[in-house]
Amino acid sequence: MILCADIGGSFIDFAVVHPDGRTDHRRAVPTPLDDAPAFIGALVALCAPWPGVPLHIAIAGVECPDTGIIRAANIPCLQSLPLAAHLQRETGRVVRIANDADCFALAEAHFGVAKGHRNVFGVILGTGIGGGFVLDGRIVPGLGGVTGEWGHAPVVIPPPALHGQDADSTQSLVPLFRCGCGISGCLDTIAGARALERLHLWAGGAPQTSRAILESWQAGDPQAGRTLAIWLSYMAAGLAHVINVTGSTIVPVAGGLSNAHALIDALDEAVRARILTPTATPLLRRAALGADAGLLGAACLGLDIRIQD
Repeated sequence: MILCADIGGSFIDFAVVHPDGRTDHRRAVPTPLDDAPAFIGALVALCAPWPGVPLHIAIAGVECPDTGIIRAANIPCLQSLPLAAHLQRETGRVVRIANDADCFALAEAHFGVAKGHRNVFGVILGTGIGGGFVLDGRIVPGLGGVTGEWGHAPVVIPPPALHGQDADSTQSLVPLFRCGCGISGCLDTIAGARALERLHLWAGGAPQTSRAILESWQAGDPQAGRTLAIWLSYMAAGLAHVINVTGSTIVPVAGGLSNAHALIDALDEAVRARILTPTATPLLRRAALGADAGLLGAACLGLDIRIQD
C-alpha cells in the first residue's frame, strides 16, 4: 500500500491506496496556505499511523526535478520550498511528488477510461485548463518539471508588424487577454469556465455563468452560438496541435466543463477534423475516475508499470 495526498488550495485529500486502486482511511483536512511548518505538520500527522510507508503527492503546482523546489501559485507557503526533502527528513519515508494534472492523466491510463492505451494526453477543463502526458504508463518529464501545459503559450495573437509598423492587436479574432502566467494571449485566457464567461461578454453577450452560456448554446441561442464558435475554433486548433505532436490515441477529459457532454462531443468532432490522421473513433473521452484521480495517480508514481498493447 501507499499513502497518497491530493493537495489543492482548499483541502488536502488523504488516503491509503492499495495496488488494485482501493482506498482506505480517507480523510480531508484544510490546506495551510501561509504556514509552511503547519503544512508539513499536517502531512506528518496524517502519515503517522503508517511508519515507513511511502508517501506520494499530487499537487496543484510543479516540482522542479533538478532542485526539488515547488512552484504552487495557490499555496504561497510552498513557494521555493523543497517539500519532498523536508517531508523525507521529518518522516523517514520515501516521498514522491507530481503535478495534479499529470496524476490525473496517469490515473486514467492505469485505472480509468484510457486503460490499455500507451500514449495518453489528459485534459482538464475547469476554472482554467491544464493537461498531463503519459507514455507507456509513466508521466513524461519536462523542462523544469512542466509538461502538458497546452493552455500556456501566446496562441491568440495579432498579425506581425509589417514595414516597420506596430502590430495591431485589434486585428486578432479575440482580445489579447492577460494570462495569470504573465503572458498575453494564452489559450487559457479564453478556454476555462471563467474565461468562457469573459469571452461571451467580449462577443456581445450579457453577463452569464458558463453553465448558462452552455445551456443557451444547446437551446440554439445565436449569441451563445457565436461565443462557442470562437471557443471551439481556438480550442480545437490547440488540441489538434497537441495530438499531432504527441500522437496520443485517447484524450481523457475532466473538470467542470467536461460535464457538458454536448460541448465535449462538439470539441472532439472539431479536433478530429483538424488532425493529420483521420479517425472515426472519438479521441476525447470523459474521464472515469472523478475525485479519485489525484489520489490514484499519485499512487502510481514510481511504480515500474508498463501499459500493454
